[in-house]
Amino acid sequence: MAPTGWFPTTRNRSQEGLGVWEHRGKVAVVGIGNSPTARRWDETADTSVGAWAISAAQKALDEAGISRDEVDGVVTCPQGMGSPWAPNPIPEDFAKAYEPTDNPDDGLTGVSADWIVKNMGLKNVKATYHTPACISPALCAGAQVVGDGEASTVLVIRGTGNFSGRYGQYGAAAGDTASGPGQWTNPWGWQLIPQIAYGFDQYCRKYGSSHDRMAPFVLNQRKNGALFPEGYYYQHRPDDLKISVEEYLSARWICKPMNIYDCDMPIHTAGAFLLTTAERAVNMKQKPVYVLNHVSQRAKVRSSVETLDETEAFTDSIARKVYEGSGLTASELDICNPYDGFTLFTQYFLEGLQWHGVQRGEAHDFYAGDISVKGPHPFSSSGGNNGNGRTRWWNQLDCIQQLRGTAGERQVTLKAETALAGAFTPNMSDWMVYGTSPD
Repeated sequence: MAPTGWFPTTRNRSQEGLGVWEHRGKVAVVGIGNSPTARRWDETADTSVGAWAISAAQKALDEAGISRDEVDGVVTCPQGMGSPWAPNPIPEDFAKAYEPTDNPDDGLTGVSADWIVKNMGLKNVKATYHTPACISPALCAGAQVVGDGEASTVLVIRGTGNFSGRYGQYGAAAGDTASGPGQWTNPWGWQLIPQIAYGFDQYCRKYGSSHDRMAPFVLNQRKNGALFPEGYYYQHRPDDLKISVEEYLSARWICKPMNIYDCDMPIHTAGAFLLTTAERAVNMKQKPVYVLNHVSQRAKVRSSVETLDETEAFTDSIARKVYEGSGLTASELDICNPYDGFTLFTQYFLEGLQWHGVQRGEAHDFYAGDISVKGPHPFSSSGGNNGNGRTRWWNQLDCIQQLRGTAGERQVTLKAETALAGAFTPNMSDWMVYGTSPD
């Protein structure tokens, strides 16, 4: 097996003007899998992040109808999104059940490519990479690895643990003092929280809107989550999805104007995607879903807090790269699943993409219309993190299922031939564009 390293940023499609992706339609998703979900780890080996990552990966292989020996590439996001620490000492049954890597927390806080190769017994892997942040950059890397010919059948995996069972303050944000740029943000918690609230307040002032007008979108996210069997709420807390407009409007503030229903909930689970060449895909069990483009956004904020002007410029740039690299136009994008971990910036992606003609300042009017999966504007048909629990990959799963026609009760009634999903923030995110045809 080749040594595992971080996927080079020089191979990301992070610049405008690159033209149509050179591997457009030559890479396909042929298998997806998700483990069970939980609110937190119960400290048994068979429910660890590592165990569930293996479970998700095996489901993806089974969907495609191939064996582990046919996998020759692995890309993972080794960093977890929940609590950053593992139990100390490591539970004995976990230590005995799995082969360790150099990192004793591997398989607990997240899973590395090395850990997957060792513990799944993948004998023929020749390309392994890690990516930061979430599943989206890993999918971008996996698509590029297949397109460039480094590997022909690549597992892309993300496991995320949640040991404390709740949000928490970690690192510098949990310190007794704050210095440097952090002195302006860390006293208020994780710096993204006040940034989102500040940006949303700017948005409402600029376009004459208010937080109340977010209610239709948030309620619709939860309605879609109630139709997503793989999601946490569907499996464990379906009643939590049945909030009313009044409950949303009266919810406690986290950082005004962002309330608790505007935030996703960290959970414990794992997801996997199997990518291969278009040539191999036609001989596998599932209908291929082709990768038409992948996009990365790495933009610098001028000061300590991102302004609304910067946010809108960043999402405009994402949209230009999405359409340029895929060869699509806004009117040709059928399924739109932008990131919603904090619902208050989903509108920026929607307006930047101009999906269904939505222009700057028009998102809240759009939300007030019919955005249900059976309606004319089935926006965020996955229900996202808000409707399913925080993973940052429900939107990717939904895109694949919608294009296959296997989304069940979430299946949109409009045509579903192209789709987009991505995460994370407007200045730092990664996006995948999919199609039912390689052309």
